Amino acid sequence: MELDYENFEILILPDGEIKETFPKTKIISTGKIGPAQKRNLVLHDREAEILAFLDDDSYPERNWLKNAVDILADEKIAAVCGPTLTPPDDNLYQKVSGFVWSSWLGAGGAGTYRCRVSPRREVDDYPSVNFLVKRKDFEAVGGFKSGFWPGEDTELCLDLTKKLGKKIIYDPGVLVYHHRRPIFGPHLRQIAGYGLHRGYFARVFPETSQRIGYFIPSLFILGLFSGPILVFLLRLFQFHGLAFLVLFLYFASIAGYFSLLLLTAIKIFFKEKNFYPALLLIPAIFLTHFYYGIWFWQGFFSTTLPERVVKN
Repeated sequence: MELDYENFEILILPDGEIKETFPKTKIISTGKIGPAQKRNLVLHDREAEILAFLDDDSYPERNWLKNAVDILADEKIAAVCGPTLTPPDDNLYQKVSGFVWSSWLGAGGAGTYRCRVSPRREVDDYPSVNFLVKRKDFEAVGGFKSGFWPGEDTELCLDLTKKLGKKIIYDPGVLVYHHRRPIFGPHLRQIAGYGLHRGYFARVFPETSQRIGYFIPSLFILGLFSGPILVFLLRLFQFHGLAFLVLFLYFASIAGYFSLLLLTAIKIFFKEKNFYPALLLIPAIFLTHFYYGIWFWQGFFSTTLPERVVKN
């Protein structure tokens, strides 16, 4: 790892044994525990002033630490985060997954800044794939208190901003590269997990999860299934005029949606100068919305969720 910063140590927390050794690296075999429990082990390091979290499929840009440390010099700021870009050497199917995440339509208008470079802003919820926090603040809120994966970071961010009253800053200079799950199977399994937990969090953590962007794909799927049923019921009870209006709005909405799909694909075509990723993006976005929408509602109406979702 080539970083423009000297004073750091890497902590790797695998389930099993790793015999290789690496410079500036400590390896602790944890056994099969969740990511939140693994990340809390950094509290045993009494010397670290800043805790920098990455996923096992991400890696930082050269100035990542330097830029983050400069921002964290402000006492009012507890944590800093930044964009997670698709690596240039990812394969075609991974890149299409990245296009889903980084496009406004693919992400439902929620959180696209997380997957592409955007202006600096203050945020209150950010995934731990690229998250740096002051140790004293992390310790003050008890670290990651949730065993959920994904979603262990949502409660941490709430604690930092609400309980401590501190800021989390997104900065484009705090950049990492994040390998994507290829379409279609691995990507959709990941989306299902995100939908399940975001739906559940929309009920238990409404401060950051009851946002329209998180509901848009779910509402679309709800309308997709309920529209024909509503038309059938209106015709059954002789409301033919209203049934015609609902049917018109139903097909107009579908036409508008697929027009947006086409426009998004055209944008990718001109960016990549390649027809194939643009063509794959259309079903990838639709299926992303479909899977997310179904699992979101399941999570929303669930009274509890298992606190460990195993990675695919």
